[in-house]
Amino acid sequence: MNLENRQHNVDVLNFLANLSSDEVFTPPDLANQILDLLPAELWSNKEAKFLDPACKSGVFLREIAKRLNEGLKEQITDLQTRLNHIYTKQLYGIAITELTALLARRTLYCSKEANGKYSVCDAFNSKQGNIVYDVINHTYENDKCIYCGANKEVYERDEGLESYAYQFIHSDNLEEIFNMKFDVIIGNPPYQMSDGGAAASAKPIYNLFVDQAKKLNPRYLVMIIPARWYAGGKGLDEFRSSMLSDKQITKLVDYADSSECFTGVNIAGGVCYFLWEKGKSEQCKVVNIRNGKENSMKRDLDEYSMFVRDNISVEILRKILSVNEKTMFDLVKARNSFGLTTTFKGDQNQNGIIVLTSKGEKVSNIKNINDRDKILEDYKVIITYAMSGGHKPSSGGDYVILSSLQVIPPNEAFTETYLCIGNFKNEEPANNLLSYAKTKLFRFLLLQALTSIHISKEKFLFVPLQDFSKPWTDEELYKKYNLSEDEIDFIESMIKPME
Repeated sequence: MNLENRQHNVDVLNFLANLSSDEVFTPPDLANQILDLLPAELWSNKEAKFLDPACKSGVFLREIAKRLNEGLKEQITDLQTRLNHIYTKQLYGIAITELTALLARRTLYCSKEANGKYSVCDAFNSKQGNIVYDVINHTYENDKCIYCGANKEVYERDEGLESYAYQFIHSDNLEEIFNMKFDVIIGNPPYQMSDGGAAASAKPIYNLFVDQAKKLNPRYLVMIIPARWYAGGKGLDEFRSSMLSDKQITKLVDYADSSECFTGVNIAGGVCYFLWEKGKSEQCKVVNIRNGKENSMKRDLDEYSMFVRDNISVEILRKILSVNEKTMFDLVKARNSFGLTTTFKGDQNQNGIIVLTSKGEKVSNIKNINDRDKILEDYKVIITYAMSGGHKPSSGGDYVILSSLQVIPPNEAFTETYLCIGNFKNEEPANNLLSYAKTKLFRFLLLQALTSIHISKEKFLFVPLQDFSKPWTDEELYKKYNLSEDEIDFIESMIKPME
């Protein structure tokens, strides 16, 4: 039996059910798109070594084998000799479970045992071949695994049950697994694991695979991971910072909608895959894929203090920021202007100050109000601190962003449910700010800095300050900043009108 007469018209790897939304199988077409990031000369290099540190279906190694089999034809003319060389000297994998080890070997060697009767490679002496799986236990300290942070209460299992202690990220001496240097590390690692918190609380672990792979110092690193790291948070702040400042990341392919990448799989925040090239120092080619359309641009990932995902958004920001105006950051107040928590229920004093809460208007004794920003006697423009609709688009793919946008008259206050984005002695400029905040451009620029559902003062760093002696419309703003039709269409498609 050999590789060439084992080909079928239907590829079963296209039809595997995913283990979960956290451990997603990579379709063959996607695997090849990712492999296309690598230099073509690798496929004719008989010394190149490839590692998949998170083997599930084995698709990456199989597709690499196909490319090497074609690329090495002239150097190793005999097919079986060529296959033996590729499988024993070039392709390596670390499976994430015993089941996926069997699946990956079946995919790569056409046999669940590398030295089995039907294996396409007849040079192995072991059942595992170069796809290894060892049972690894978590190492707990203060009830948390020192390697992955797994919660002891959740992940301590009876012998024989899967522990989810992935070998690649639970080792201080990775070189000992295969005792060699790798030219390419490539894979689709597990994304997260339960941290023992409430409901579906989970901590990311894909970042651990990326960091561990970098420690092996390959020539190339390619991985497909959730895009949530763009925003940082929950153990990702340090990872985000290191990724954005790493000039060795030369290509980043971004899918805002994960279902465009993994059919039928919804991964909040979308997914991305990237190419890291050892020793490079250059701008990254960012490719956005939305609704089947591609947009690419070379740029620094850390151009702004917040990572701006869309290339068209970057072009718009560059135009607007080039005007060198002050921003709304100078006008917006920090949260909780009056020192009243979201749980404020009101006082009995019926002659006190009206306070707007999430449950409607309440009354507070003036003594309970801390007028920190000296705005109580002003007209105040407020929004809710939480982003309307959460940090995700509507079913139509667009965002509202702001809710409860309104003007609060003098001598009325509000709880920390709300954020003051401007205060004035007269009502007219307050209403004019209100008109500006309702524009799609205002909300689009605010969206670029939002990394969670919370809207805070620092998120207004991209929103320019305007002259509030007059109201504003999108048409006036588009003209002021000389936006192109394509840029206007992009904004209009992304932001919903406000009622």
